[in-house]
Amino acid sequence: MAAKKQKYYVVWEGEQPGIYTDWNTCKKQVEHFLGAKYKSFETKEEAENAFAQQWSDFIHPSKQTIKRETELKQAGNYETNAIAVDAACSGNPGKMEYQGVDLSHGGRQIFHWEYPKGTNNIGEFLAIVHGLSMLKQTNCPFILYSDSQIAISWVKQKQCKTKLARTPETEKLLDIVARAEAWLQNNTYTTEIRKWHTQLWGEIPADFGRK
Repeated sequence: MAAKKQKYYVVWEGEQPGIYTDWNTCKKQVEHFLGAKYKSFETKEEAENAFAQQWSDFIHPSKQTIKRETELKQAGNYETNAIAVDAACSGNPGKMEYQGVDLSHGGRQIFHWEYPKGTNNIGEFLAIVHGLSMLKQTNCPFILYSDSQIAISWVKQKQCKTKLARTPETEKLLDIVARAEAWLQNNTYTTEIRKWHTQLWGEIPADFGRK
């Protein structure tokens, strides 16, 4: 069986622009970056030459790229009658925490929880559900912002698609996850969940500042 041919991935616009030698690393730079520009090349020389030039000389915008750039232009400023949520993890998995802040009061913290072992995606998921539950309970018409497209997708599917193993250390957290999934399945809500545009607005106000 022939060895898989080496490819080189150029990221012109992404989390960290550069040249990458494997797709998984490249993917981390572009999958949640609005308007990402990237392309694969067969040789290192081609990749280096491309990276030194404009992306438009090598790729043509797809319909999806055009749509995403249009969304970015139309996003404008964020609403302040809103809450923002975020999570942080020391290691992944590792010690995890999530929080929500009130943008109408300058980013005042309105909830915060910690767990000894979890993942960032679980924290983002729980933060959204916690926010939805709180807004419904108080009959508050605020918008909810999250910078995690994965967590937003999980909430819409009403399922936390984590692969975190159940152990004595994670049991309490996974029980909370099950309760959050049950809440989504048994409740309706009118809160609008919006993606936070980090490129336009900077880090989400609920960010823990660990980057």
